[in-house]
Amino acid sequence: MPARKLVWADEFNTDGAPDPKNWTFEQGFVRNEELQWYQPENAYCKKGLLIIEARKENKPNPNYEAGSTEWRKSRKTIDYTAACLITKGLHQWQYGRFEMRGKINVDPGLWPAFWTLGVKGEWPSNGEIDIMEYYRNTLLANVAWATPTRYKANWNSTKVPLSDFKKNWANQFHIWRMDWDENSIKLYVDDRLLLTSDSQKTVNPDGSHPFDQPHYLLLNLAIGGQNGGDPSQTSFPARFEVDYVRVYQ
Repeated sequence: MPARKLVWADEFNTDGAPDPKNWTFEQGFVRNEELQWYQPENAYCKKGLLIIEARKENKPNPNYEAGSTEWRKSRKTIDYTAACLITKGLHQWQYGRFEMRGKINVDPGLWPAFWTLGVKGEWPSNGEIDIMEYYRNTLLANVAWATPTRYKANWNSTKVPLSDFKKNWANQFHIWRMDWDENSIKLYVDDRLLLTSDSQKTVNPDGSHPFDQPHYLLLNLAIGGQNGGDPSQTSFPARFEVDYVRVYQ
């Protein structure tokens, strides 16, 4: 196998806002009925780390509509804020090794993630790869693609209870990695293989292959919502700290 070469990285070594050549931001209430309002100011670089900060705040929801049944509009207030950084429109890759060294906060209600989405097609036919996802005392590694029902995904998942790791595991930095080629997707934490997914079997009902196209990266800290759990006992601000993100091909 030919040696891999570093093709893109962010080491987060310059204090201040994340590098706009590498990242843009999701804004507002985005998915999964999560509690946080995404805004760029909750992400900053300090002492060689990217810090994604979840905060308890109270401010009016600018999209509020009285009587609306749409969850993004029915909330009168924003109670939490956080950030989601994405490389969409700036950087995308098909195949390679994707690596993130980070420290996740495992307090109740928090939902940190390092993941990818395909550039073409709506979710989930574009394909989703969760290299790192954590909620409700569980570390997850997932791959998702389409079913015949719109917006309903097929999931290939590994779930590892936090109790499976050493005490104080979450207080340390760990390395999450994806090795992805035309045949398979392999997801690791600290060289421990969590999931192997056969790319030739993860085919959408229309015959398209969601993992035979470029994907972009997402880094975020979500709160609550459909999976995150109840954050009411968690102290804020809460942080997801990232040392680096690297892509090799």
